[in-house]
Amino acid sequence: MKRPGAIVMLTVGIVLSLIGFTLASAGAAAAWLGAAQRDGGYFTSRTERFTVPSFALVSPHLDAVGEGTPERLPFDVGTLRLRATAADPEQDIFIGIAPREDVDRYLAGVHYTELQEVKFNPFRPVYRDVSGLSSPAPAGSQDIWVASASGQGLQELTWKITPGTWTVVIMNADAAQGVSVDLQAGFRSELIRPAATGLLVAGGLALVVGLPLLVIGAVGLGRRGTPGPPPPAGPAGRGPAPATVPGGSPPAITWDQAHPVRLTGHVDTGLSRGLWLVKWLLAIPHFFVLFFLWFAFAVTTVVAWFAILFTGRYPQSLFHFNVGVLRWTWRVAFYAYAAGGTDKYPPFTLEQADYPATLDVQYPHRLSRGLVLVKSWLLLIPHWLVIGAVTGSATWAWRTQDGPAGVVTERGGGLSLLAILVLIALVILLFSGRYPRPLFAFIMGINRWAYRVVVYGALMRDEYPPFRLDQGPDEPDAADPRDMDPRDTDPRPAGHQGLPAERPGRPDGGGDRS
Repeated sequence: MKRPGAIVMLTVGIVLSLIGFTLASAGAAAAWLGAAQRDGGYFTSRTERFTVPSFALVSPHLDAVGEGTPERLPFDVGTLRLRATAADPEQDIFIGIAPREDVDRYLAGVHYTELQEVKFNPFRPVYRDVSGLSSPAPAGSQDIWVASASGQGLQELTWKITPGTWTVVIMNADAAQGVSVDLQAGFRSELIRPAATGLLVAGGLALVVGLPLLVIGAVGLGRRGTPGPPPPAGPAGRGPAPATVPGGSPPAITWDQAHPVRLTGHVDTGLSRGLWLVKWLLAIPHFFVLFFLWFAFAVTTVVAWFAILFTGRYPQSLFHFNVGVLRWTWRVAFYAYAAGGTDKYPPFTLEQADYPATLDVQYPHRLSRGLVLVKSWLLLIPHWLVIGAVTGSATWAWRTQDGPAGVVTERGGGLSLLAILVLIALVILLFSGRYPRPLFAFIMGINRWAYRVVVYGALMRDEYPPFRLDQGPDEPDAADPRDMDPRDTDPRPAGHQGLPAERPGRPDGGGDRS
């Protein structure tokens, strides 16, 4: 597949898949709402008490309810049910619905209260008091109501929604001042379940078309030069058979000892002092593209999960595509927010590029079928705790009193430790013109750790990420060979690329752990 065709298929697949997921999610929510219509088929609120000192409590204006719909339809667009009980069992109450203009004429010059909104957790109604000096006539004597109920005890009003602008009015039946009622609202519609079905079907069709296009497009973009054949199998087919040395001593390590996730980043010479202040703005086009690419990354990772489970292999083209998404993300992160180490604008490509920040992951020829069931979540819990503490928001919160009722609201915000370190480094750059190299090395170590964890969680390697900060702009020349899985690494001749055939100790200077 040629690259333009793959890009088009990927783009169309992502858009259709996002639409499909959105419609399917809305359909699922509507289906849940329809299933929750109990109590005679109504979706009901909690019963709450509303108390006002005026002559009447009126609802917010129900503007344009049903506007543009025919007067008569073959199904119930919606039915509103209101249940009200006076706080005083001996008090008769009135509840009614009438056109807005008729209610305005009826209550002209009367002291009444308009319910503007209701806040929950805790419950608190917000009112608007309308002053007046007149006393209203009893509501029951008016002929403006399209639906009404009055009397002692529980009063229930049921009204099929029709086109117009309406107002709900609750009063004492004798029009006395001071209204206190326990009120419950309910709603049902014959459209909810058909709408849920329609949304689920439409979402499913979009997914049926979009997901294959997305995967095919990702395969097309990820297809590149095929790596060499896997190493010859050793015992039980688990990897290359290392040669033993005379005398029964342990075999020499002959595979590449570097970590399979290779992340580098180099600070520009002559880095601008102030450009970092607007880099987040300049990177917005990348953020927009990466949003869609990460959606594709999630989908292709699910596909890879099944492939690994049944075949023990990660589809090669999808692997290269996902590495490209990580590579693109790292370049943007290095430029804008995770290091700020370069002024060179990131290229819009999944491939390797001439850029100060690079990322690559060695393709595994075999992966464990069993690990795929637990490596993305259970085995990574220790790493998520550490990485979450370093890259997650270190939040602070404050409490405010909202209005005269004394409702307490908590608000918060914060920055991650990584963001704070990057900000400190860039502020030093702003005033000194130099990026502090020790701090940069530490920042690179955090990023390197985080990307190793992401690669492992995305099922791309079986080597468990080490609990260490490999600091500095470049990867260490070699990792401890006992941290590596020899099944999917290529055998190298002794001394290849300057690496000795045997390493008696760890490359970080430590001794043998045996």
